[in-house]
Amino acid sequence: MTRPAPLDKKGWIEASWYEKELTRLQRELVKLQEWVRTEGLRVCVLFEGRDAAGKGGAIKRIIDRTNPRVVRVVALGTPTERERSQWYFQRYVAELPSAGEVVLFDRSWYNRAGVERVMGFCSDEEYEEFLRSCPEFERMLIRSGIILVKYWFSVGDEEQERRFLDRIQSPAKRWKLSPMDLESRARWGDYSRAKDAMFAHTDTKWSPWWVVDADDKRRARLNCIQHLLSQVPYEDITSAPLSLPARRADDYVRPPLGDQTFVPDRY
Repeated sequence: MTRPAPLDKKGWIEASWYEKELTRLQRELVKLQEWVRTEGLRVCVLFEGRDAAGKGGAIKRIIDRTNPRVVRVVALGTPTERERSQWYFQRYVAELPSAGEVVLFDRSWYNRAGVERVMGFCSDEEYEEFLRSCPEFERMLIRSGIILVKYWFSVGDEEQERRFLDRIQSPAKRWKLSPMDLESRARWGDYSRAKDAMFAHTDTKWSPWWVVDADDKRRARLNCIQHLLSQVPYEDITSAPLSLPARRADDYVRPPLGDQTFVPDRY
C-alpha cells in the first residue's frame, strides 16, 4: 500500500509529488520490461473508455522510458474493405504480442461494442455475435499463455466537458477532437448503455475489466501503472553497472565541416 498523496487546491494530486512517484513507477516498468523480454512472456493490455478519459496520457507515461522494441502501442484506424470482409478479430490477432513483448492497445476489438454499436457501423447480428464470441476469444488468448489486462478509463460528465472545451480552445490540442468525438459527447446516454451491456457480457472471471477512476489524470496514471505492475509478477534483473571504455587512439582526421550540410542554427 503506497502512502497517501498530497493534494493541491483543486483536490488533485500535487504536481511535484506526482512527478517523483511517476519516475519511481517508470523505473519499475523498465524492470518489468526486462523480465518480460528475458522470460519470453507475452503481455497484452487493452485501454478503453470514453473520449478524453485519459487513455492516451496513461499510455504515453507507460512507454516514456521503455524500449519500443519490447513495449509497443497499437492504435488501429478504420478497417479497410478487405478487413471488413475478414473475421472480425483477425486484424487484432495480427498485432498480438510475440515472446518477449508487451502490446498496449489504444482502443481494441471492443470498438464493436462501443462506437460501432452506437453509431450504427455494425448490424445487430454482428453486434450480438461479438458479445457471444468475445469472452471465448479472450479465454483462448489466455489459454495460449498471453497475459491479458483490460482497463476501462471512467470520466464524469462534467470533467469530460471541461476537457473537450480545453481541446477546442487550444490549437495544440484541437487535433485530438474528431467529428466522431463530438458526436460521442452528444450521445452520452447511448454510450453509457453500450458500456453497461459490454460489461455485462465481457467482465468475466478469467478476463475482468479493471475500472480506472480518471477524473484526476495524475491519480489515474499512477493507479493504472501501479496496478499493471501487480498483474505481471517480475524480478529485478537489472544488469551490473557499466563502465565506459577509453577511446582508442588512431590517426582519424575529420573532414572539413564546410563539406557537410547543417540544419540552420536558429536558437
